[in-house]
Amino acid sequence: MRGSRTAVRRHRRAGLLASFVPAVLLVVVLTGCAPGAATSTAPSPSGSTATPSSPAAPAPTGSAPSAPSLHPDGSAKDNLPYFTAIVAKVWASGERASNRAYIDAMAAAGFARADMQMTADTTTVDNPAESFQFSVRWGSTECLVGQVGPSTGDPVTAVLPQLAGGRCLIGSTPPVGG
Repeated sequence: MRGSRTAVRRHRRAGLLASFVPAVLLVVVLTGCAPGAATSTAPSPSGSTATPSSPAAPAPTGSAPSAPSLHPDGSAKDNLPYFTAIVAKVWASGERASNRAYIDAMAAAGFARADMQMTADTTTVDNPAESFQFSVRWGSTECLVGQVGPSTGDPVTAVLPQLAGGRCLIGSTPPVGG
């Protein structure tokens, strides 16, 4: 009898953990997107540590801001605007519900496929997922992470710390491939 009580307790704890992890991830993603969120310097993919730069001087009146671009030697924070622009472009297209479209667009924009992960864009019964995530590992400590889907509303992008083993996403992730 004692063994079955222990099994029930483990099952309950596993259920609580399964419902707790997505809530924590949502808080982390939203906190990372908050204005004035704390940032730190991080190694770039080349292994050097980026240092915060001083704020740029305001653009002269009448000139358009430059489009974001990839900064291979920059930090994940430096590359977040570029990552966000790519996500927004795919989100605005007819391919918005395809995780592969985000991966392909990031690869075409210069991010390394070997550093990418994605979650499934369909459920186990082949229905469209309510949301899915994709990521690019940056350096040895950070990830650029995006989340899209009907339950997300507008796309969400953030810089988050890497998980154990250099992973960016929790759970089973389909192969990104080449």
